[in-house]
Amino acid sequence: MTALVSLKGVSKTYTRGKQAVPVLEQLDLDIAQGDFLALMGPSGSGKTTLLNLIGGLDRPTAGSVTVSGERIDQLSSGQLAKWRSRHVGFVFQFYNLLPVLTAEKNVELPLLLTALNKAARQKHVETALEIVGLKDRAKHKPSELSGGQAQRVAIARALVADPTLLVCDEPTGDLDRKTADEILHLLQVLNKQHGKTIVMVTHDQKAADFATHELHLDKGVLVEQVKNAA
Repeated sequence: MTALVSLKGVSKTYTRGKQAVPVLEQLDLDIAQGDFLALMGPSGSGKTTLLNLIGGLDRPTAGSVTVSGERIDQLSSGQLAKWRSRHVGFVFQFYNLLPVLTAEKNVELPLLLTALNKAARQKHVETALEIVGLKDRAKHKPSELSGGQAQRVAIARALVADPTLLVCDEPTGDLDRKTADEILHLLQVLNKQHGKTIVMVTHDQKAADFATHELHLDKGVLVEQVKNAA
């Protein structure tokens, strides 16, 4: 089966002053359509860098990144921005919601880059909020929502354009255990019932247990793969 995401010989090096700092080294990774992958590893292992390469937020120093058959490492900055808007939904640890906008207006933001008219955008927004169980909070601003509700709005925003891939960077890192488990269960539902491919960076083993499998990074190298029983 052809992988949805394929990284071949990927290396990433940053430059600090005159010093080259390697973060990822000759990494190969295939992620299948419909997978829910947890990326784990100690701080500084390259997890977020790898996530950013998969999501088209960064480019490799060497190697190729192919998503849905397209070499995204070869796209121009403008092409990459358009590609992200079509293919990737981002979920961050601190929600990244605009405080002056209501939940529904925050969710609508990615659709403003599309050709959809206002009525069509509204329909997409309502569907996304319904999927995450927050249709009744559509008119509330982030300050009027709990942390778990704010993260659900962020997930709805990530979903609203029906992306190929959901990319989650520590999505439960700012939540208590009970709320975190609710968010992880929602991601699991999106994966199993809605067929969403999810790549999640986490340092939390309990969060990783919700995924279909884990990959472990250590000093930029893929060192271990653990299959869950679930």
